[in-house]
Amino acid sequence: MAEELELLGQDSDGGSDEVVLTPAELIERLEQAWLNEKFAPELLESKSEIVECVIEQLDHMEENLKRAQKGDLKVSIHRMEMERIRYVLSSYLRCRLMKIEKFFPHILEKEKTRSDKEPPSLSPEEFAFAQEYMANTETYLKNVALRHMPPNLQKVDLVRSVPKPDLDSYVFLRVKERQENILVEPEIDEQRDYVIDLEEGSQHLIRYKTIAPLVASGAVQLI
Repeated sequence: MAEELELLGQDSDGGSDEVVLTPAELIERLEQAWLNEKFAPELLESKSEIVECVIEQLDHMEENLKRAQKGDLKVSIHRMEMERIRYVLSSYLRCRLMKIEKFFPHILEKEKTRSDKEPPSLSPEEFAFAQEYMANTETYLKNVALRHMPPNLQKVDLVRSVPKPDLDSYVFLRVKERQENILVEPEIDEQRDYVIDLEEGSQHLIRYKTIAPLVASGAVQLI
């Protein structure tokens, strides 16, 4: 398990940037993506490269265990670790699918208006799933309810009808990189905006939309 893995990411200019990770660093990236996705109110950037690399690594580990000596205690330990990784991976993907089903009109609308420099929120497979889910929802509504209503009420705007992600909800976070002059919005109209510094290693409870860009950049970790 000491070999290094190549992960294709994006640099600051939006271009491709190859990152070399050890298996341990790859699993750490997966766990970070999992926690962020689990606690963020919106669907985050797709980490399909990490998912694919983790699946490849699990297959590689499985092949190594098949060649290992039976009864070796290390085999049991490695199998437990593989099950833990599989749990994190499946939980991450399941969390994303739940968000897609809950917010599909807004996610597809955001993807439609996304510029080429912005990272996609959906993997190709998730995009196909979201489109199919939306088509099935529209067909169901039409067959079950809308066709029985007056002609002027037989159309529904799903973007307006389906609730948006609550970006005003509060999240716990741990600061990984020191951040200065973070603008915090007031709780009530009478209060003024103010700025705070986030010290590395500190933990905070803060409104999500205030730190959403820091989650995307990896400067903070949701917990």
